[in-house]
Amino acid sequence: MHNLQVSNMTLLLSGLLVLIALLLSYRQRIGLEKDMIIGVIRAVIQLFIVGYVLKYLFRVNNVWLTLAMLLVIIINAAWNTKKRADHISHAFEISLLAIFASTGVTLGVLVISGSIKFIPAQMIPITGMIASNTMVAIGLCYRNMNQSFADQRQQVLEKLALGADLHLASLSLIKAAIKTGMSPTIDSAKTVGLVSLPGMMSGLIFAGVDPLRAIQYQIMVTFMLMSATSIGSVIACYLGYRSFYNDQKQLL
Repeated sequence: MHNLQVSNMTLLLSGLLVLIALLLSYRQRIGLEKDMIIGVIRAVIQLFIVGYVLKYLFRVNNVWLTLAMLLVIIINAAWNTKKRADHISHAFEISLLAIFASTGVTLGVLVISGSIKFIPAQMIPITGMIASNTMVAIGLCYRNMNQSFADQRQQVLEKLALGADLHLASLSLIKAAIKTGMSPTIDSAKTVGLVSLPGMMSGLIFAGVDPLRAIQYQIMVTFMLMSATSIGSVIACYLGYRSFYNDQKQLL
């Protein structure tokens, strides 16, 4: 087994790769230099903080502290999703419910089936993967609904004029938003192993785990992300579309 060794010097040298991105942005006048620098600095600080927190949680192995950390992850994911919901009222509450439900159902099945154990070393990373992917999916759903209700305003008004209720008038837009939200997960599932070696699989292989064993874990991850993004997208879209109408059931 070959252990991956990363020292401060290797991190510093690998950080030179960021200079390539900065140089390209500068030479092409893209204007992303400031965002790149801030992003890199934030990533380093946040990861070191999280690393120390996780080290403590793994050592303590306390159920309540583990649950608290899972809740922090879910709330943070919902808060970030809210930023993508321009015209959707109660976006934070909707996102929180959607991410909580999708994460809870998926984790529940994994724990009951024995796929993972209720210990912080397994629950926290898996929750982060589920919540982050659901966050991205819901953000895409919100963006698609905002655009669709603007572009297809006339079609929706015609359906309402013909007697359709809000759900029926919005159904095609809801379905399109759900499809958009789930597309990255579906596309990833189609190309996994052929184009990409995802994080879970690559990390295990780096750690020296047998590739066939790593593949089993990656299949589990694929299943759980498909479940989580579908549950989260459906809940978010069906609760969020009413924000485009007023109390008199008129399109805003």
